[in-house]
Amino acid sequence: MKELLKNILSEPAELRKSLAHALGSGRDGLDQAAALVTAADHVYITGIGSSWHAGMAVQALFERAGFPVHLADASELLHVVTLPAGSAVIALSRSGKSVEIVKLMEKCRHAGAKVIAITNTPDSPLGKSADALLPLHAAFDHQISITMYSALTLVGGLLACAVTGTLGKDLGASLADALSAAEVRFDEWRSAIAASAWFTREAPTYFLARGGSLASAYEIRLLWEEACKAPASSYTTGGFRHGPQEILKKDLRIGLWIDRDILRAEDLALAKDMRRHGAQVMAIGQDLPADAGDLVFSLPPIPSGWQFLIDAMPAQFASEHLSRLRGVDCDTFIVCPYVISSEGGL
Repeated sequence: MKELLKNILSEPAELRKSLAHALGSGRDGLDQAAALVTAADHVYITGIGSSWHAGMAVQALFERAGFPVHLADASELLHVVTLPAGSAVIALSRSGKSVEIVKLMEKCRHAGAKVIAITNTPDSPLGKSADALLPLHAAFDHQISITMYSALTLVGGLLACAVTGTLGKDLGASLADALSAAEVRFDEWRSAIAASAWFTREAPTYFLARGGSLASAYEIRLLWEEACKAPASSYTTGGFRHGPQEILKKDLRIGLWIDRDILRAEDLALAKDMRRHGAQVMAIGQDLPADAGDLVFSLPPIPSGWQFLIDAMPAQFASEHLSRLRGVDCDTFIVCPYVISSEGGL
């Protein structure tokens, strides 16, 4: 069994551990971080690569609650953005050691910005320099971010809820139940993947989503590139409908995340229209009809705005399957090191 597959299979259990820590022994740290964010005049969420994708989900929870935040790639925040007085920076990084994150800490100090670190490495440069530390408290993945990505969305999302007053007393239990319910469906999802004609070795693939699930679309696009060594594109669902739909043709593959609360009927109609133009659609969402796509993953119930916590999981399994179909090793990076330690070249 590939290490990637092992990581996916263990993901719900690791996320339940992370959740229990954040709302248990880590609750004081969560409240401290929330106080820093609440007191700030400007709030930035940053990360790079998979961590930046996780930031999309965190941003969505903040903004659903009417709390505006800025999301910036760590390299862009380091080199392009001027941090104004009264800023707080929520920095997401599994390792806390990426070169852009390390350099960004110095910039934050000079600007007087408060730093909230969300990382799985408390003794990293990020963890040591932060004003508040939120550890993920989950096992590291073998190589590619699986649990680490999802744990960043989870802990960052809990911070967003703590800041915006939406961290209800039942949220933790509801999220834990959703993680367990998703885990129960793993065998069903894997069987559907094994039997599906959606997968081909070379078909171009587009991933589309809205809201917090946009994080999943971007992360799975990255997983296609890292694990399957296959090119892919990711868009907002709305953005795809304003020009890129010209790419629709026979054998194009589409991954479409459908939100329970946002334009559900419209996106089901979009899936139908894309299939009519010859594309094959993988649809992911809660309580989807069986004919929503060529490959359909129906998710268990989860609190509103939190679908992103579980809706990458079916596509993570899909990436492992495609890597085998393509004959590539999903456990090995060919060019990319685990931690990027310089800003030039590869």
